[in-house]
Amino acid sequence: MGGRNETSVTYFILLGFPTTAELQVLLFSALLLAYLLTVLENFLVILIIQTNDSLQKPMYFFLGNLSFLEIWYVSVIEPKMLIDFLSQDKHISFQGCMTQLYFFVTFVCTEYILLAVMAYDRFLAICKPLRYSLIMNHQFCAQLTAGCWMCGLTTSSIKLSFIAQLSFCDVDKINHYFCDISPLLNISCSDFSLAELVDFILALMVIMVPLCTVVTSYICIMFTVLKIPSSQGRQKAFSTCSSHLTVVILFYSTTLFTYAHPKVMYTYSANKFVSVLYTVVVPLLNPLIYCLRNKEVRLALRKTFTCTRHT
Repeated sequence: MGGRNETSVTYFILLGFPTTAELQVLLFSALLLAYLLTVLENFLVILIIQTNDSLQKPMYFFLGNLSFLEIWYVSVIEPKMLIDFLSQDKHISFQGCMTQLYFFVTFVCTEYILLAVMAYDRFLAICKPLRYSLIMNHQFCAQLTAGCWMCGLTTSSIKLSFIAQLSFCDVDKINHYFCDISPLLNISCSDFSLAELVDFILALMVIMVPLCTVVTSYICIMFTVLKIPSSQGRQKAFSTCSSHLTVVILFYSTTLFTYAHPKVMYTYSANKFVSVLYTVVVPLLNPLIYCLRNKEVRLALRKTFTCTRHT
């Protein structure tokens, strides 16, 4: 790394999306609307689940946790991104960057595992219906959720312990709109091969193990559903899985493109675009998918607003 001066970096500059001033305002307005809608949608999902007795089931317990997770998930990234659209000063302190990275990785890893837990829940409900209520009791659901968070926090702590030890050079510009691992590795003047290897191995574990769980669960579900004699029964069984499967496909496909490779290539424009999909678009769509494709949630939503109008 000759020719690069190793310094004690106190802040980074997030380059974001270089555009004209008019386009910056337009993007700010669109992203602000998306952020507010995402928080509102997920808050409504939590409220509906908490206030409707018909939704006091394991599936909706996990959905409520997913909505809670995504409120914090978008809040780690989007407020800073919105500020940078209107400000000439796009710097973020070293401590602020590490904090943003820590919570972002925590929430992403937790969501991977939580989606796998939700697939396992659907597997038990359809393939093991007689044992479902016995296995998926409230205590076990709480333990599964706590396990998701613990895995996310542990994975993030390990990754950050390697990233924070790196030295950074006079090039303090991060070619991204938030602090992520690969852009930080790109501007490090230390030997980051170990940090990159640890990041890759942990990313594979956190992505592939839950993904295998999801795929295995849905293969078993498919074979079980195909054995149901009536078409109405098959449709009902599939309807309980369709919203979750849609969310899994959206989240996994966008994040796999970015994280399931060992090479440092996160700064490319294509990767920035994909990052917008899973940090802005997917969290915005998830509550809509669950509400529009799930009959029980739609009925509970209608009941909640009907009661509100009458009070």
